Amino acid sequence: MHVYRDRHGKVRIYFNKPGQPRVPLPGPLNSPAFFAAYAKAIAGVELTTTTKPKAAKDTISALIELYYNSPLFHGLSDSSKTNYRRILERFRQEHGDKPIIGLGRKHVTSILGKMSDRPEAANTLLKRLKVLMGFALDNGMVDHNPLVGMKGFKTSSEGFHTWSEDEIARFEDRHPIGSKARLAMTLMLCTGQRRSDVVRMGWQHVDGNLIAVKQQKTGANLLIPIHPKLKAVLDQTPRDNMTFLLTDYGKPFSANGFGNWMRKRCDEAALSVCSSHGLRKACARRLAEAGCSNQEIKAVTGHETEAEVTRYTKAADQKVLALKAMGKLSGGEGGTQSANLPDKVSKSSS
Repeated sequence: MHVYRDRHGKVRIYFNKPGQPRVPLPGPLNSPAFFAAYAKAIAGVELTTTTKPKAAKDTISALIELYYNSPLFHGLSDSSKTNYRRILERFRQEHGDKPIIGLGRKHVTSILGKMSDRPEAANTLLKRLKVLMGFALDNGMVDHNPLVGMKGFKTSSEGFHTWSEDEIARFEDRHPIGSKARLAMTLMLCTGQRRSDVVRMGWQHVDGNLIAVKQQKTGANLLIPIHPKLKAVLDQTPRDNMTFLLTDYGKPFSANGFGNWMRKRCDEAALSVCSSHGLRKACARRLAEAGCSNQEIKAVTGHETEAEVTRYTKAADQKVLALKAMGKLSGGEGGTQSANLPDKVSKSSS
């Protein structure tokens, strides 16, 4: 069993059985609901498909069930399916018996209002409900999608923290070349890929100076040049395993398992705000600081839209960009001595 507190402070409880997907258990720990679910998990009973009455037609529960069996849902990556199920099942527990036509803007506004202390979670729920109601519209269950154009909470959060150069250096000092932690960090930082893709990388994906990646989330096929720093780390990596990264049991990591393992390695380097996902953002930041265009950045990270890239590159080091800007203003890059420009303008206008 694995118990931890997530980045939002919520306690998560999972039942782990070797060779099988982990099973979420209800809290609080040692409650009657926990013990009941724990007993079923040990017995091998699928908790998400335990006997429950068939959802009445035209209810939210029936809509969710239909969505789960649709090509739209099955076209999602495994990680996205897990994310959607987690959010929709939580919503279903409270609202599943209600009619679909009752899920209007007023009702959803009320639901989101009760989540004002968790604005990002509320916004994510709204996104999932928009997809769900769009599916209902396409299947003739409603005559319009009332959630189109509905806005969520304004948030100042920029998501996972983007690693700074100082934080990267501190991790490297704590985890030298030759360690599994250094290999993991360098793979993410020098390829810009998601953890679900990094855990599947191995020598069979290396062709000369390139790593071939088929992104699990998007299905995109990428060829990424191997950076000299990554090459130096890979040169000390065994070639007899199917993946570069293995657990202490000699098995490939799951994406979530890797994220939890990296959390501990970051803590060892006193980097409490850093995470594995933040390294993907740091890669995009470095590319932006090097003067790469959005198209060039997308060629590495695999992002599909300009908006996605912009969201990642907002963390570009302001200090570096400001120094470049002031260098141009003072003629530091060989241009006109622009620092005197205000005087010239005033003379020409007098």
